[in-house]
Amino acid sequence: MDVKLEPSWDDLPLMANTSHILVKHYVLDLDVDFESQIFEGTIVLFFESRNRLEKQSGSTKETCRSESNEACRFSTPEPCHSPVTDTRTSSSKTGYNDFAICGKGEKDTSGKDGNHDNPEQASGISSSKYCCDTGNHGSEDFLLVLDCCDLSVFKVEEVDVAAVPGIETFTGSPQITFVSEELRNQIVHELVTLPADRWREQFDYYAHCSQAPGCGELLFDTDTWSLQIRKTGAQTATDFPHAIRIWYSTKPQGRSVTWTSDQSGRPCVYTMGSPVNNRALFPCQEPPVAMSTWQATVGAAASFVVLMSGENSAKPTLLREGRASWHYYVTMPMPASTFTIAVGSWAEMKPEICSSEYLAAERSLTPSEADFRCVGICGHMEYPCRFQNPSATTQEVIPHRVFAPVCLQGACQETLLPLVRPCLSAAHSVLGTHPFSRLDILIVPANFPSLGMASPHIIFLSQSVLIGMNHLCGTRLCHEIAHAWFGLAIGARDWTEEWLSEGFATHLEDMFWAKAQQLAPHEAWEQQELKADLRWRCLQDEVRNYPEEMQVLRPNKEKTGHVSDSGSSVIKHGLNPEKVFMQVHYLKGYFLLRFLAQRLGDDTYFAFLRKFVHTFHGQLILSQDFLQMLLENIPEEKRLDLSVENIFRDWLESSGIPQPLQTERQARAECGLARRVGAEVHKWIRVNRRPQKRKRRETEEVFEKLLPDQLVLLLEYLLEQKTLNPRTLQSLERTYQLSQQDAEVRHRWCELIVKHKYTKAYKDVERFLQEDQAMGIYLYGELMVSEDARQQQVARRCFELTKEQMDRSSAQVVAEMLF
Repeated sequence: MDVKLEPSWDDLPLMANTSHILVKHYVLDLDVDFESQIFEGTIVLFFESRNRLEKQSGSTKETCRSESNEACRFSTPEPCHSPVTDTRTSSSKTGYNDFAICGKGEKDTSGKDGNHDNPEQASGISSSKYCCDTGNHGSEDFLLVLDCCDLSVFKVEEVDVAAVPGIETFTGSPQITFVSEELRNQIVHELVTLPADRWREQFDYYAHCSQAPGCGELLFDTDTWSLQIRKTGAQTATDFPHAIRIWYSTKPQGRSVTWTSDQSGRPCVYTMGSPVNNRALFPCQEPPVAMSTWQATVGAAASFVVLMSGENSAKPTLLREGRASWHYYVTMPMPASTFTIAVGSWAEMKPEICSSEYLAAERSLTPSEADFRCVGICGHMEYPCRFQNPSATTQEVIPHRVFAPVCLQGACQETLLPLVRPCLSAAHSVLGTHPFSRLDILIVPANFPSLGMASPHIIFLSQSVLIGMNHLCGTRLCHEIAHAWFGLAIGARDWTEEWLSEGFATHLEDMFWAKAQQLAPHEAWEQQELKADLRWRCLQDEVRNYPEEMQVLRPNKEKTGHVSDSGSSVIKHGLNPEKVFMQVHYLKGYFLLRFLAQRLGDDTYFAFLRKFVHTFHGQLILSQDFLQMLLENIPEEKRLDLSVENIFRDWLESSGIPQPLQTERQARAECGLARRVGAEVHKWIRVNRRPQKRKRRETEEVFEKLLPDQLVLLLEYLLEQKTLNPRTLQSLERTYQLSQQDAEVRHRWCELIVKHKYTKAYKDVERFLQEDQAMGIYLYGELMVSEDARQQQVARRCFELTKEQMDRSSAQVVAEMLF
């Protein structure tokens, strides 16, 4: 009996039955339609059944026992006939181009007006539906379950991979004389298991197979969270077709992508890290265990640029007048949730080096057969790994480009572009080999709900990082670069353990940024201690303001990493709109790693971290994988009371402030940078107490120049003052030019404005709410809590101006505050 999943209203269900069958490769062939606000086309999925995989690894064949739940309606397919061998000639009209410049095949529009587009059931989430994914019914058919929502599915068909010219090389026979389901599945098996040094040939055949003709439609249905597919007579995952094509389109309101305008007013669309991940962009297997590769061809108007997770710096191929296609591919298996796309009228910027030198650098590190003759041993599944490429391991700076709306091109060239090289070099000096061969960085529209997001080969940054000095831009860039190792190359096997991504990135950003600035050790220590002070204050606020159950870093405890018999599971609080804005998993994870680094000493800790990266890159981990390896590398005299169990208890499985952290913060002394801020605070308190009419000979206060993080701390201290008069606030703004500082500083400045009803500066609050939407959510709450009619008017007016473009989760949270 399959385990029934009982989700709460804010849990995210992962429906795919990954215990029975795994997607090994996706081929997407899509068109972007800005007028209709949809992606439309096909996706071809190549599978490997789990029992075949287990046979290969020598494990016992899995016996699947699952509950049959036939509450689903299935579309009636057209009669299914095996094609005769001469269908291979008819398939050649689609053209089998090389995979890197693969043209778009002809679209089959049949079924769009028929009964293939099944409406989603409007009944909401029913726990019984979670048992609809079945492994083996005995006399019933195997049911493939894919994660899917907000999609219109038109048709699902089996792909006749046996019709591809030259495919007989995978059958062991010089000629194919009889085509059977078993033969087709054997061809796919041989294709998905090709060795890493034949990846070009493999991807070329993937492209050819994706354009092969169909050989019979499959039964399918959709419900709220899944697409369910079956073939009559295929009773097990092994019997089920291992290559299928799905004809579908996204919906304008789909939650995986945002259709909006960029800062120059031009239309664009991008994946923004939705809580539902990519299931509203393409049907897929969402659970992290479904590690796959992909290639995608996307057609758009020739005036647009298509950016995507991909190892190649794609160039447009003109299709016909006014249309172009872009092709990207990824050879490193990763969860489907890491796939990212952005389409818009972006301006491109490159480092100021000769373009031929740039291309040579990129070309010299393109994976080739010779590069991967095993330099050491990796623990991951086979793929063309950069850790086995001698030239890649010494590459301090990978090729990179910056993209932005035209109106922000100057700001990017001045602030962002010069930082990329030193930040990449700093990351390499700390962790070693860059897991990915190149990097694009895109400044996304104002409605992006966070300061940054990292995906394979591409980073999204908010426009907020471009304003003020380069400090916020540099630290955020370092944070996202760190995710290349922690979050992407090494992923969490259970998504509830977000600290394994965000805690590491937060801790590493300080190390990367100190090295990028070339700080002396004492300067680096001072800046990192100041940052720790700010994060400590933030963590205390988070613990006060969020429910205890959402403060736990390992909420599933001993069940972490467990799934139902079919492979489905739920992510606790995965759909809670407030979770997007929480920082507990960043901060508690950061303080745990800082605690461990202090116990070992930085040199020992970061040497271990490089070893850990080399051991676990390309794999999924749980907390215990990291902690057990760490403790094995700690000398006995430094281990003391450290154990996996104690760390679970004190740091990962309890809410609130961890006791070891509480003890450490109480015992520590302030760093020099923080002490200087304290002295400046006392000056401002004296200024605020002075009468309006002062004696002529009274000495003017002289204020020190402060770093951005010092300014943040100064404003946080001043927020604790009961009253600050308008004269003090005016002097404060003039002294530090607060309205021109970075977004972290301006956010605290806006809080002061709201708290003290400083009406002269309400324009700064309005500007922040409109231009810094990634950070403005909290301000709406403060404007409303004040119960001041004018402040509430400011909040409602700004929301009216931005709500149509605002991120969905953000808009939902703000609307609840205002109405």
